[in-house]
Amino acid sequence: MPHRVAIIGAGTGGTLVANRLQRHYGAQAQITVLDRDDRHVYQPGLLFVPFGMSRPEDLVRPRGAQLSRGVDFRVAEVDRVETQTSTVHLADGGTLPYDVLVVASGATLRPQETEGLTGPGWGERVFTFYTLEGAFALRDALAGLSGGRLVVNPIELPVKCPVAPLEFCFLADWHLRERGVREQVEIVYATNLDGAFTKPVAAAELGGLLERKQIRMETEFATGQVDGEHGRLTSWDGRELDFDLLVSIPLHGGADYVERSPGLGDELGFVRTDAATLQAKVAPNVFAIGDATDVPTSKAGSVAHFEGETVVENVRRVLAGEEPEPSYDGHANCFIETGFNKALLVDFNYEVEPLPGRFPLPGIGPLPLLRESRLNHLAKLAFPWIYWNALLPGHPLPAITPAMQLTGKQTALMAEPPA
Repeated sequence: MPHRVAIIGAGTGGTLVANRLQRHYGAQAQITVLDRDDRHVYQPGLLFVPFGMSRPEDLVRPRGAQLSRGVDFRVAEVDRVETQTSTVHLADGGTLPYDVLVVASGATLRPQETEGLTGPGWGERVFTFYTLEGAFALRDALAGLSGGRLVVNPIELPVKCPVAPLEFCFLADWHLRERGVREQVEIVYATNLDGAFTKPVAAAELGGLLERKQIRMETEFATGQVDGEHGRLTSWDGRELDFDLLVSIPLHGGADYVERSPGLGDELGFVRTDAATLQAKVAPNVFAIGDATDVPTSKAGSVAHFEGETVVENVRRVLAGEEPEPSYDGHANCFIETGFNKALLVDFNYEVEPLPGRFPLPGIGPLPLLRESRLNHLAKLAFPWIYWNALLPGHPLPAITPAMQLTGKQTALMAEPPA
């Protein structure tokens, strides 16, 4: 009897895992992928839509078309997972038994959890670019902005691609200068963090960029209320910040079914996951990948890519009756658009800070780390082709390894490893 592998979610992580497992097992495994729709969105491209640098229609492809022949793709809503009986319960009353389950259902936006965010002004002077529809609407609003205050406000971590709000600030600065109205528009980056980023070395570099571009940073601003009608943000400590245009990054949580699945998720709906094996803590035959996990690293596409090898290998081990390998080190990297056809690249893991160097080949590159360059910008623009044609199909990317390469990096600054 073939192994029964169920994968919930046909985004980046779910798709590349399904394709790699299909290539490994062939007819020896019955791989079923579930998702609520057949609409795969290239999420990094959403950042460019408000600036006319990317067309919405170019970012969407059918989910099923990205999966290898032999993978069973179903459009279905999941009601809950019963890990004690190894069963996925569907909203239509159907069930899907499994030998191994991979949770890859990502993160969801929860704007309704912030008072007033979706009230008067939503879609008029309050927007988010974290959805295709929101990014498209924001493009029109940004085109009409010729003065006043633009506020970019990630409400609270974790969010998908935590550097994207900073990128929006940098691109907005460039966009407004190109239009000749930058002197009339104040840009404010309002964050609940005490700096520009969670990693101190990168925070110092990014904070310096904000200052040089005359983008004001309002730190430790914990948004409690949004008044879109009158253009006002209020922090939990009573501070107020007026705006003419608000770009909000709403609270994030896991998929709703996770909260209905006993023992699977935390209070935010993210799967409680071993940081090194990516095995869910609720059961040994359940794994999680990408934005769906609670592991202490960025929710970014690169993370799902690097986690993929660990998940595929450990699924194989569990199906063979072996112990999983603790092989994922928290590796993440992100291109950070800084405007004027330049970008930064950061590369880090659980223990090692983003530091200067070269990527992917230590000392050779060609991409510089933690330094603005046109080459990094061109690499980011080239990545969609790699995403659709190599990463999603599960092909190895030359010179890019799942584990972070330490050679050539200054490792004196270290973070505490995850518990």
